[in-house]
Amino acid sequence: VASPYRERSHFDAQNLLEVGANRPNGQPDGWMNRMLALYGAAGGRLGIAFNQTVPLILTGDVPVSSWAPGGGEAPTEFLERLAQVYGHDPLFSQLLNQAVAVDAMAAEAGAGMQAGFNPGNRNQALVRTIGTAANMLQANDGPRMAVIEVGGWDTHANQGVGTGQLANNLRQLDEGFGLLTERLASIWDDTVVVVMTEFGRTVAVNGTRGTDHGTGGMAFVAGGRVNGGHVLTQWPGLASNQLHEGRDLRPTLDIRSILKSLMNQHLGLPVADIDRYVLPASADARPVQRLML
Repeated sequence: VASPYRERSHFDAQNLLEVGANRPNGQPDGWMNRMLALYGAAGGRLGIAFNQTVPLILTGDVPVSSWAPGGGEAPTEFLERLAQVYGHDPLFSQLLNQAVAVDAMAAEAGAGMQAGFNPGNRNQALVRTIGTAANMLQANDGPRMAVIEVGGWDTHANQGVGTGQLANNLRQLDEGFGLLTERLASIWDDTVVVVMTEFGRTVAVNGTRGTDHGTGGMAFVAGGRVNGGHVLTQWPGLASNQLHEGRDLRPTLDIRSILKSLMNQHLGLPVADIDRYVLPASADARPVQRLML
């Protein structure tokens, strides 16, 4: 899979993936925020980013929340004084109240995961984030759509094969999937998880035992309603004359086709509205039939 982007700038590719356009900076907001608006969430805070800041994919007119694991809780006295300072400012007062409410929900959802937590440990932080996200998503008054960003995949050097940086990242991703299926067991049949990245890697190893920015990559789709258990592809081949520009795996499926399928078959959003509002200029990226059960 790939987005419509065919260059190799990490920043442009990431921008295009998050805004859902056919060119970098083609939209001012994120496609997931526009999806929330189409879904009817403008009056409720149903989207959340498990990150220090709200990523571009969730930014827009629809209000969303954010949460990231920290080293401890803010003292009650400090929050009370902050509330007094913000008391005459409607905007900051509202934002503070929302932040406190989200943090309280996260604290309740993450109960039992705090002991011995080290926010500097990347693997441990991700496990706690995923566990807290799962607990919040299944709460009756919790969010319904979430984004978790995971870095560390730009393996230009010492990528490794069976062991090393890439293998460690894939193991962490696998453990994250396992934790999600465990924690979301009660609502797994109503859940869809998508893992996607801005582009693939070059087929050949470079001079520093890594791979450089490529084109075709892969996406994972999981969940109780997903028609899974197979790889959905038209394999393009690895011969030099089958590669994109002689170096990259050739993409055969637009990532927007997968996203469009899930929005239509899982959330019930009309394809025409998705094409018009959520993923504009994507009419050529047709939905994947029977992606969901």
